[in-house]
Amino acid sequence: MPIALITGASGGLGSAFAKRFALMGYSLILCGRRQERLTELAATLKTSCHLAVFDVRDRAACEAALSSLPASFAPVDVLVNNAGLALGTEPAPQANLDDWLEMIDANCKGLVVLSRLLLPGMVSRGRGHILNIGSTAGTYPYPGGHVYCASKAFVKQFSLALRADLYQTPVRVTNIEPGMVETDFSLVRYKGDAEKAGKVYANTTPLRAEDVAEAVVWAVQQPAHVNINRIELMPTVQAPGPLSVNRTS
Repeated sequence: MPIALITGASGGLGSAFAKRFALMGYSLILCGRRQERLTELAATLKTSCHLAVFDVRDRAACEAALSSLPASFAPVDVLVNNAGLALGTEPAPQANLDDWLEMIDANCKGLVVLSRLLLPGMVSRGRGHILNIGSTAGTYPYPGGHVYCASKAFVKQFSLALRADLYQTPVRVTNIEPGMVETDFSLVRYKGDAEKAGKVYANTTPLRAEDVAEAVVWAVQQPAHVNINRIELMPTVQAPGPLSVNRTS
């Protein structure tokens, strides 16, 4: 039975990924910070699950979680680097520096650590797929996006650079770049302000977590000789905008 490790499994996207991989017959390593959410999710899945409660921003915790995997879960076939977040929308001069550093730690450093820890095993076994959950923000920056956009641009380049190092191996790397998805993303970004978060999706039909999950599993299901470098998806109601021009000067 193949094994998938999913970070951020206690969130909306992560749980959708877990459900989809379970239907494909994968055993799952569900990683997240919230034990109760992981336990509730595992109870709904008709597959074997191992729960790993840790914060991807903590390197030592990542290393401990992976080194203590039961033998039956250790040979990870698929890594879904899903854990991450956006914080704040203030212009850069007014942004909270702690928020910036937290986004870098979760979106960049956590992803890098998990990838580096699992890659040698994938290479030695001659199989593996790393799926990084990026964002259209990594291609189309916007006001107030600053470090979040930059972190997702990092994810894009890191994914391509991994492939540059791995092209002589069977290990595949894919960057999944969704646009507007209705999950708890905006609630986290606005630090629990449900009214502000709700306005992000008001009068729209955004992507659902399940839509992104379909993109993830489609990439995984391609023949072994096919590597999907990146998938960018937006809801029909969303599109890239024009460049800003200051005409007041």
